[in-house]
Amino acid sequence: MNIINQQNHTQPVLKAVFTLFRKDLLLEIRQQYSFYGILLYIAATIFVLFMAVEEPEKEIWNGLFWVIQLFICINAVAKSFMQETKARMLYFYTVSSPVHFVVAKILFNSVLMLAMTTISLGLFFAFIGNPIQKIGAFFGIALLGGFSLSMVFTFLAAIAAKARQNAAIMAVLGFPLIIPQLMLLMKLSQSTLRADIPFHWNDILLLIAMDLLVGLLSVILFPFLWKD
Repeated sequence: MNIINQQNHTQPVLKAVFTLFRKDLLLEIRQQYSFYGILLYIAATIFVLFMAVEEPEKEIWNGLFWVIQLFICINAVAKSFMQETKARMLYFYTVSSPVHFVVAKILFNSVLMLAMTTISLGLFFAFIGNPIQKIGAFFGIALLGGFSLSMVFTFLAAIAAKARQNAAIMAVLGFPLIIPQLMLLMKLSQSTLRADIPFHWNDILLLIAMDLLVGLLSVILFPFLWKD
């Protein structure tokens, strides 16, 4: 009986999250200039790197890739709350739960960032070469890294949108949060550049734990922002 009640309670939650996720997806499809603008940013940045360094050393390649991922995430995720007008947020306040709203935002931004990560990795291979020895492992780390970056910046974008100081707040709050993640991601991807370097599963678990912590903080703290 308890299992049936839990299932009946879970279905409305999933439906609400899916509805909000679908809303963001439809907005992204209608406002295609935003999506194509990010693609243009990725292609132009990687092409400039190709003109400047052509085929860099493995360590430099690794560092450039994650720096580009950071700026891609800022451009792709930061607009998620900025595009929500005050009137629209008031409407969502009356029909939706803050937890459902922020979970839908996290899921949408994660899917968007996974797509951007895949595209940028393909362009990196095409223009700047492929120094990776363990391509499958690096691709998995890149996707996990894109998911991690999107979670952090979704949380920061929610705070910045409420503070009305988007760029300043994201820069101040984002620096201490994102540097440990970037260092961990570069360390993990470093092991895929050479076949003789072992893979560190403990670092993967640590990164997943950090993602869970950010997600938990988002679910706990966003309802307080939601009330303002």
